[in-house]
Parts: sequence; structure tokens; C-alpha cells
Amino acid sequence: MSLDHHGFVVIDKPENMSSARVVSHVKRTLDAKKVGHAGTLDPFATGVMICCVNRATRLARFFLGGDKKYEALLHLGIETDTQDATGHIISEDRVPDCSESEIQAVFRSFTGPLQQMPPVYSALKHKGIPLYKHARRGKPIQKPARQIVVQALHITDIQLPYIRFEVTCSAGTYVRTLGADIGNALGCGGHLKTLRRTQSSGFAIADAMTLEVFEERAAAETFSRYAVGMTEALETMPGRTADKELKSKIVNGVPLTQKDVILGKSADKGNFIKIIDANRELLAVIEQNETLGEYHYCCVFN
Repeated sequence: MSLDHHGFVVIDKPENMSSARVVSHVKRTLDAKKVGHAGTLDPFATGVMICCVNRATRLARFFLGGDKKYEALLHLGIETDTQDATGHIISEDRVPDCSESEIQAVFRSFTGPLQQMPPVYSALKHKGIPLYKHARRGKPIQKPARQIVVQALHITDIQLPYIRFEVTCSAGTYVRTLGADIGNALGCGGHLKTLRRTQSSGFAIADAMTLEVFEERAAAETFSRYAVGMTEALETMPGRTADKELKSKIVNGVPLTQKDVILGKSADKGNFIKIIDANRELLAVIEQNETLGEYHYCCVFN
């Protein structure tokens, strides 16, 4: 792949593969200088993983905080130390004979803003070391609770001890912790047997390729045929097409004012603004300072 190519590759991450290995695989396949990601998945999880190629790595920050959607299978009555099927069983309990309405009521109680305790087996760091490494050494560290938001939580099937559900949630939500907490609320504990991310920051599973399909397309097609361009990826961000004068200011790093960037109603959508040229190539992303009435550059692509 030519290093002149920049954009996003959406991978359907397979089970039992770390996010770091997926990034490494994409980088090696494309012979790219840089590849990053816009949100990890646990090794046992599958689904949407956004890989940023070359200059697009500078845009990862705009996707890390986006909402996510998952499909999960909760196994009641068995708790594991990792809160998923990869961990060691730490307790087993009888699953109570709950009615569907009782289960639905418990699920409803886990919607809206919530305080969630991050799992001790996670990539969060303590003194520069991931929590899962502390836990594997027999010294688990519990981080303080963090606020998350569960926008939607729907049960799609109940076949006790299994409950299949869909959840739409804010970035930073641990769905396996959500499942374990639901199990505790039902009085028997539980863990996630499977987890699949179906949406992430505007990208859906329909946009994703398996690694096998990605390799085939990378070998047979041009990058633009299977990748998402930087401008396209920022579709929902308000923008402005630069004229010759504005483009010159951006290329030379001249500070921009409101006079330079006239957006009208689209400015209400957020403080970040993309600037593109006549060919829809991304020139820059700028941030509005409403108090001072000016902008500063987040990233510039000459």
C-alpha cells in the first residue's frame, strides 16, 4: 500500500484475538507506516473495531468518545473473576425462578446514568501498569466507580439460565460488568458468555470486514474501494469548504477568526469543525472558542 493512502478500515474483530493483534495485522497487511484504533475490544468479544491508517490516526480522538451498541449473552448463576467466559469460576448459585416481568424490571433499573465499578481485569492502568496484570499477579486493584450512561437496554431472548440482550451505551461502559451487576441484582450472579459490538461511533457491523475479507480486498483492490476516507468518516461534524484565501491561512498556520469560518446553523452541532478543499480532501479540524470568538487548530493535513 502506498503511504499516500489515509483513512479508516473497519474490521469485524474475531474472537480470541486482542485488539493490539488486529492493529498489527492491519499494519502488516497494508505495509502502513502507522495504524491505530478508535476503541479496543476484549479478546473474547467480536465485532466493530475501527482501525485508523496513517494520517487518520490523528483523528482517532474524535471517535473514542462515541456511543457503542452491543449484543450480549448473559449466563446467570455462575460468576467468574473476569466477568466473562474466559475467567475462573469464583461462585455458583441457583438461578431463581423469575418471571419475565421481574427480569424486565431489573433490566429497566440499569438504564440511564449509572455509577459503574470498572473490572479489576481491564486495560485501565494503575501506576502505568494495566489492571489485568496486577490481577494476574494476585494483587487486584479496584478503581473508583465512574459514571456511564445506558441509553437503551433490551432483552431479545430468555432461556434461563441464559438471557440475550442488546445495549446502547456511552464510551467507557464495561458490558461484562453490566451483565455481572444484573446477575447480582437477580440474586444469583452471572457472567457474559458472548459479546459482540454492532455499532461504534457511527460505524456499524454492516461496514465491517472479517480479517480474511480484508486481506483479499487489500490484495485485489485499491485502498479507497474498501476504506473510509477521512472526510467521509467525519460526516456528522459541521464543516466548511475552503476558498483559496482560507486554504492559504491553514497551510501557513495563520490563526482563524469567526470571519474566516462562517457556518450558519451547522455551528450548533458542536465545537469541532472540519475544513475541506474543493476535492473534499480534509485540510484541517479546528475547535471553536466561543468565549474569544476564534479557533485553534486540532490537526492540519497539508
